[in-house]
Amino acid sequence: MARRSGRGFTLIELLIVVAIIGIIAAIAIPSLLRARASSNEAATVGDIRTVISAEAAYHAASGGYYGTLPCLVVPLGAGCIPSYPSSAPTFVDSHIGSSQPKSGYNRSMDESAAVPLGLTCYVYHATPISPGQTGVRGFAGGCSGVVCQTPDGTPVPPLGGGSMTPACMPLQ
Repeated sequence: MARRSGRGFTLIELLIVVAIIGIIAAIAIPSLLRARASSNEAATVGDIRTVISAEAAYHAASGGYYGTLPCLVVPLGAGCIPSYPSSAPTFVDSHIGSSQPKSGYNRSMDESAAVPLGLTCYVYHATPISPGQTGVRGFAGGCSGVVCQTPDGTPVPPLGGGSMTPACMPLQ
């Protein structure tokens, strides 16, 4: 009889270890994906609240008008606040102020209520790039200061004129 030297593992032992690792991965990966979607949603809601605060500050600085996204980033730009001091800070950073996807969400500003000096109202929308994967809910915030949501990732329906429907589902 051949004697086993005791070094190394048998094929069965290696297969058992690989199977255990596979089971652990199958349990952990869905939880990690849910956590990622949840963090994307939290970051997006934070950005919407930042835009609402920035719009309130812009509203006070511009004499009663809300700003477009470019005006929130560069207040001295064309069609923005002509008397805004060049040394004063901007209202939002360029990442929030762009319409580029961020944190798994597409973002856009409804500027249908534009007048020559700015906006009379606004709605900042955020919808998941891949519903169910990068985020579950759709969000929007507007001149009312309320952050609304949709449970399925679709855009929050606008009322028109740059405002949200009064029946929006407020964020709890």
